[in-house]
Amino acid sequence: MRGAAGEIELLADDDNPGGWLLLIDRIRQSYVDLDDPTYLDFEYVQAFADVIDALPPGPLAVTHVGGGGATLARWLAVTRPGSPQIVLEPDAELIELVRRRLPLPRGHRIRIRPVDGRTGVAALKDASADVLVLDAFQGGRVPGELTTTEFLAEVARVLRPDGVFLANVADGPPVRYARRLVATVRQHFADVLVVADPAIVKGRRHGNVVLAAARHGLPLAQVQRASAAAPFPRSVTAGAALDRFAAGAAPLTDADPMRSPTPPDEMWRVGG
Repeated sequence: MRGAAGEIELLADDDNPGGWLLLIDRIRQSYVDLDDPTYLDFEYVQAFADVIDALPPGPLAVTHVGGGGATLARWLAVTRPGSPQIVLEPDAELIELVRRRLPLPRGHRIRIRPVDGRTGVAALKDASADVLVLDAFQGGRVPGELTTTEFLAEVARVLRPDGVFLANVADGPPVRYARRLVATVRQHFADVLVVADPAIVKGRRHGNVVLAAARHGLPLAQVQRASAAAPFPRSVTAGAALDRFAAGAAPLTDADPMRSPTPPDEMWRVGG
């Protein structure tokens, strides 16, 4: 099936009857387990869950920029029942396929809007979200317009005073993109941390980088414990270590944007 972003495919997981891998142009986008929405296959989604699990209990109002298979939205619908969620996904063909082939959990409060992230976030009300998640890729790269200080100002406007911004991006040596993004996020949020494989943060290989940001009160200790206990332990960079990581990096702006680097094909592309 052809969508706005490329050729869309769903591959059944032979080892898990309920599992489906979503591909766009052979690049891995999402893994959905229809029988168990709490199962999170991708490590970066597990990192998202670590942060959300550390937030106060109860339903959360969550906006997702980037739809894919709505893996995190499904997880939230089950782990925090009653959570109102908005998914902003501009690819109408992808939305149609996900709704038809990957039905959402019973009792969900997930609304999928066929709109791009920049437009969709601008239309949201002030202080309307507890969590805003950025997980949007085109051709394996994060669109430049979704990581500028102008866009982050809109994110800050939409989040409640104690709200949390989560972003999944990708970078590789010399991690210039991630450094600039940290500098950008810090213009709007005082409390920022980075979760990733230590080799990625040190600029030794390409991979996913998760950022979490808030005006105050990120659950650093809880995220550190969960990251250390992961099957493949992740590093958590914050405070003075994050100061050193982002030192001298110029914030991203609409006048000077940057897309994340092109990933090596062998990392995320299935079948070469």
